[in-house]
Amino acid sequence: MATKQQTLFPPRSVPEFIQELDFLKEEIKQLYCESQVPIVIGYSGGKDSSAVVQLFWYAISELPKEKLHKPIHIISTDTLVENPVVSAWVKTSLNRINEAAKQQNLPIQSHLLTPEADKTYWVGLIGKGYPIPKHTFRWCTPRLKVDPSNKFIRNIVRNNGEAIVTLGTRKTESQNRAAIMEERDKKKLRDRLCPHPHLPSSLLYTPIETWQTDEVWMYLMQWENPWGHSNKELFNLYRGSTADNECPLVIDTSTPSCGNSRFGCWVCTLVNSDKSMEAMIQNDEQKEWLQPLIDFRLELDIKNDRHKRDFRRIYGRVELFERNRDGEVSVEPIPGPYVKKWREHWLRRVLEAQQEVRQTAPEDMRDITLITTEELSEIRRIWLEEKHEFDDSLPKIYQDVTGEPFKDPRPGADQSLLGSDEWNTLEDICQDDPMHLELMARLLDTERQFFTKSRRSGIFGSLEKCFDTSSRSKEEAIKNAHYKRDLQIASQNADVQKIRELTASDPTPTPQSWADIKFGQAPKSSDHQSP
Repeated sequence: MATKQQTLFPPRSVPEFIQELDFLKEEIKQLYCESQVPIVIGYSGGKDSSAVVQLFWYAISELPKEKLHKPIHIISTDTLVENPVVSAWVKTSLNRINEAAKQQNLPIQSHLLTPEADKTYWVGLIGKGYPIPKHTFRWCTPRLKVDPSNKFIRNIVRNNGEAIVTLGTRKTESQNRAAIMEERDKKKLRDRLCPHPHLPSSLLYTPIETWQTDEVWMYLMQWENPWGHSNKELFNLYRGSTADNECPLVIDTSTPSCGNSRFGCWVCTLVNSDKSMEAMIQNDEQKEWLQPLIDFRLELDIKNDRHKRDFRRIYGRVELFERNRDGEVSVEPIPGPYVKKWREHWLRRVLEAQQEVRQTAPEDMRDITLITTEELSEIRRIWLEEKHEFDDSLPKIYQDVTGEPFKDPRPGADQSLLGSDEWNTLEDICQDDPMHLELMARLLDTERQFFTKSRRSGIFGSLEKCFDTSSRSKEEAIKNAHYKRDLQIASQNADVQKIRELTASDPTPTPQSWADIKFGQAPKSSDHQSP
């Protein structure tokens, strides 16, 4: 049975498809020659983006050299947690694009983009303690994927005034994708060209928007890759990531297509499982070295991780929400970031997985890096400077797992007035009282951070913040949050009697009690994942 997309955009015959290619070739030439606006092509290394780059390559190759007046930028974003096999494939392809473009005297430049060191997946999860991404708190995609490419495009716009962003999105991929693209069509300036929905002064161009999956593969298989990266190897990569190891080029509507394969981050917990990596291992015993990544991802992806997280938000305050389970309503704290013990555990586990795959991977993959030195340095900085964990456990964990000392590239990173000995002494003094330990550690480390400054302005505010976030026990802090919430609701309802009762029983009476109240809607939610 044909899908809605196949009905709207039925497959073309071979002569019709060749005619479509000729039309696109002329359209791309016109788009390139008619203005000085640079062109940016989003490239993932997959079939659709490969087809788009190939279309542009063949089109501008036919232009006279004197008309090759502006660059075509091919950008690919490495989230640093990509499937290692796919990541290696993309990096090789980008290198070949630059080499072939130089040899053929074409104005094509490839760029491998990465997220900034303080916004990577491991810095978020292990450094700051963000919970694993869920649909209710999808913190990863903007930081890892969207921001690096948007930053690049904005720089192009800043330098040139405008940019044409080209993508391999297709209406035939899904009904949801078709609906989004059809909504954009209403603002089109001409066929396949419309204002970019998120980037000012940028136009969006989608040349293969009406292609079927089989047409993409037919184009890649019948027209040779012009930068020397084998399209047959790409086909095999898709086939190897399909559960039944089949990827027919000519199919009927009941046959699965290779287009269903999805390559993404190996740590992704927004899907039930990494089916493409699992299929790679199943179909090729030489890829069994990827199994530690599958195992680690399963360990990360648990339904309830509240016991691993702080009872306060990341800024140290208890916030409440209404939980409704099977008709039973309860008011509970919103769980915050992962606590110290679990952040250290995740660090140890990713380093162990890295060591294991380096020992079992093929020779050409033995230098695989799951977590970079720059990420480790940033995690260490966050633990020391923001979390006040002056025991500086990262170098010890690193050496325990790798057998090598950690070499921090940050200048002066190893200079500290406090360390693990002082932390152990403090633990003994606090006698297993976690809040007392936290308060003492924050106070001592705050003083340490101000010790070397020529001006110590702000120290009293910083010390006061330590007391605000860490001076109450868990039970007292939650009780105080309930009190403030009840007082806020009573104030909204102008319930004078209730206000009198609450203020008379204020669990933490201070002159600031009324000043702290924010008159607004109390938070309500069925679930909270953010820290």
